[in-house]
Amino acid sequence: MEQLKECLDDKNKSDREIIEGMHAVLQKITLQFERSRMLEYTELMLSMPRLLWVNFVAGVARGVGVVIGITFVTVALLYVLQWLGALNLPLIGDFIADIVRIVQYQLDSKMY
Repeated sequence: MEQLKECLDDKNKSDREIIEGMHAVLQKITLQFERSRMLEYTELMLSMPRLLWVNFVAGVARGVGVVIGITFVTVALLYVLQWLGALNLPLIGDFIADIVRIVQYQLDSKMY
């Protein structure tokens, strides 16, 4: 915008130079607008089926990510608990061993 003000304020420039300066500024604005992808966003907001589909796929991806993340954290926690149970710490070792036995029982029992 400063470039546009400078272009318009300079009294020594001809009309052609002013128009060329304005054209350059408008090209920059157009490029920034295209980079913002405002048109794609507006089209997405106006198309209800596409918006629902995009949100559905995003929700499924988030759900799968959460399940995979919880699985890795649970597995790591179980390995740590088994390691602590193997140390035979008083009270803590028995408690951890019970938890590991319960989890292993649940994993071994097949419920169909």
